[in-house]
Amino acid sequence: MHSIVIKNLKKYYQVYQKKPGLLGSISSLISRKYKTVKAVDDISFSINEGELVGFIGPNGAGKTTTLKCLSGLLYPNHGQISVLNFYPYDRKNEFLKNIALVMGQKNQLWWDLPPIDSFHLNKEVYEIDDEQFKKTLDELTNLLSLGNLISVPVRKLSLGERMKCELIGALLHRPKILFLDEPTIGLDVVMQKTIRDFIAAYNHRFKATIILTSHYMEDVKELCKRVIIIDKGKLLFDGNLSDIVKKYAPEKLLSITFDKFVNIRDLANIGDIKKYEYPHAIIAVKREDTSKIAALLLEKFSIDDLNIEEPDIEDIIRRVFSKK
Repeated sequence: MHSIVIKNLKKYYQVYQKKPGLLGSISSLISRKYKTVKAVDDISFSINEGELVGFIGPNGAGKTTTLKCLSGLLYPNHGQISVLNFYPYDRKNEFLKNIALVMGQKNQLWWDLPPIDSFHLNKEVYEIDDEQFKKTLDELTNLLSLGNLISVPVRKLSLGERMKCELIGALLHRPKILFLDEPTIGLDVVMQKTIRDFIAAYNHRFKATIILTSHYMEDVKELCKRVIIIDKGKLLFDGNLSDIVKKYAPEKLLSITFDKFVNIRDLANIGDIKKYEYPHAIIAVKREDTSKIAALLLEKFSIDDLNIEEPDIEDIIRRVFSKK
């Protein structure tokens, strides 16, 4: 069953182009020139109930605009959108009670009040009964290991603690659809992992459908089997992350630690030498030849350690954009 369906979505903006200088300001009083910016340009996809999908692309690709259209904050110029069989831009109460949009750069908590006060406000807004509110709050607080921090004023919390509280505030009504726009932005690697673990646990426990945008490819790699890639409003790829790896990274990396010195010339025919600083070397080889070449290296050289690795996911995504 599809929770989200998008067909031929378009969202265009008219942007005023001002000429520089005083003369440009004066001429703009008489006539103005506008440029059409295609934030989202005829994209289509559907997402099944309970799926956790990575929605990725460079800055200005149209990710946030798409999420705002899906949540009903923006009205599209063209196309059809269905979320839980609702038209988002109708903004019906039943629809709003079943979605949540979390933006890493936007705050919903009151700065001078403890998070628990904002949670109680959300309880009334979403008409959550007392028993359900307490049960959900306890579950989410335990999942995020927040403890008594929900009683500390928001301004005294760290960025990571605030992000945890933002997530709780957005999820108290147990939305069936969750739009996450850069939820780990600005967080350190430890807190990023904490948030990732929480998202995975929430998806598993509540069977929520989640769309995740992130510039941290580790978020996508750890959480999402399926990815949708867009650039300049156009859909470039929709499929399994593993399929991208196979298509745009036809090689694997052999990470080698030699036990005895090896001349770089002796490695030239092995594969593409990415790095060699004795005793360490990284060599790219064709996927289908990986096992054979690894065995050859172990037979021919004195090796202390050898690992077979996938190329960095960020490099693979760059290749997608360069070959679009």
